Amino acid sequence: MTSNRPSIRPVPARPREDWGLFGPDSPTWKVWSAPTALLAFQRSIVVESFDPFLAAAVHDQNGVRYNATRRFDRTIQYFLTVACGDSRAAIEASEILMRVHAKASGTEPISLQPYSANAPESQLWIHITGWQSNLLCYERYGPGKLSAAEEQCYWEECRIAAELQTCDPADVPRSRAEVREYYAAMRPRLCVSDRSRTLIRYFLNSQRSIAGTGLWAGSHLMSTATIATIPRWMRQLGGFDQPAWLDAAVVPAARAAVKIAGQPLAARTTLKMMAPSALPVMEQVIRRQQPLRPETLTPSQARARFGRSELRPAV
Repeated sequence: MTSNRPSIRPVPARPREDWGLFGPDSPTWKVWSAPTALLAFQRSIVVESFDPFLAAAVHDQNGVRYNATRRFDRTIQYFLTVACGDSRAAIEASEILMRVHAKASGTEPISLQPYSANAPESQLWIHITGWQSNLLCYERYGPGKLSAAEEQCYWEECRIAAELQTCDPADVPRSRAEVREYYAAMRPRLCVSDRSRTLIRYFLNSQRSIAGTGLWAGSHLMSTATIATIPRWMRQLGGFDQPAWLDAAVVPAARAAVKIAGQPLAARTTLKMMAPSALPVMEQVIRRQQPLRPETLTPSQARARFGRSELRPAV
């Protein structure tokens, strides 16, 4: 019998080693540690579901159907750790993700082609939807647009973060225009299936018995604002469209909620409710915890220092 209780990976308490891959003054740190990240996570995992290969990988592993909290929690923990955690935590999170994804393989039922969650094209899709969703939600519901220099740096840092996944960093877009080109190139591949519809339903309107009270309440409160950021054609294809007037009406309410959620107590409470495994990283951000070594590392430097040798990519 499968338990509906959240299965949370414990995060050991230890001193912060360094500033991680980007540091507290980076646009990545600014965008990914904002309250809008929760909306962005919901958006990104909905958009990801339109890739039939990724939808099959997620659905067939049963994790979301039996424990939606674990999926949401671990996704937020991974991305927040890479963006704002120290380099040891980022490498450890990357290696855990690789091992988990290695188990997700099979046959995609529409094309009858093999799928693998570690396939570079699937990892690239996950990576870009995550980073683009965070910037979009930050702009719409948070402080607004980054400066031109900050945005350029954000996409450069997006490439750096891609080194922790199986995709080629050279394939990562370097600007907003290149992101649009990427989505246009991906559109013929995107579709909905019974699997993706099931996942979208779980992500937008989680069932309390599966998600737990925290994620169940949070997903329902956020879903209108999240849907408003998703392209109309995708919403219609997925069967979760909403009127244009609702898209506009939700903006001031979402901005007000995000402003409240930015307060330390509210941020801790919200994250503890929806993604408790990410809380230790957010605590470091909120407290501006100083590292043992005030430096940033490249992914290759971090992997050489903290990575397991058997999981390092061949040179």
